[in-house]
Amino acid sequence: MRETARDFLDIHLPAELRELCDLDTLHLESGSFIEESLKGHSTDVLYSVQMQGNPGYLHVVIEHQSKPDKKMTFRMMRYAIAAMHRASGGGSR
Repeated sequence: MRETARDFLDIHLPAELRELCDLDTLHLESGSFIEESLKGHSTDVLYSVQMQGNPGYLHVVIEHQSKPDKKMTFRMMRYAIAAMHRASGGGSR
């Protein structure tokens, strides 16, 4: 799975971000930030990666939606905040 993720990120990350990341250090982290009510429709994966020699994270969310969701930006922000909270030692997931 790591090689698939590495290839995916190498292809799809914006060049400016890809240049900051050492994708050879990609490491799958445990846990999920998807709400229980959305588990059947969404999945997320959190990878740690060295970014210019410092630890960093790439949070990948893949979600199927049959129609637009006006709250999508808010939901993505909640996922990101949950990941940052856990990375700072504040979360137990």
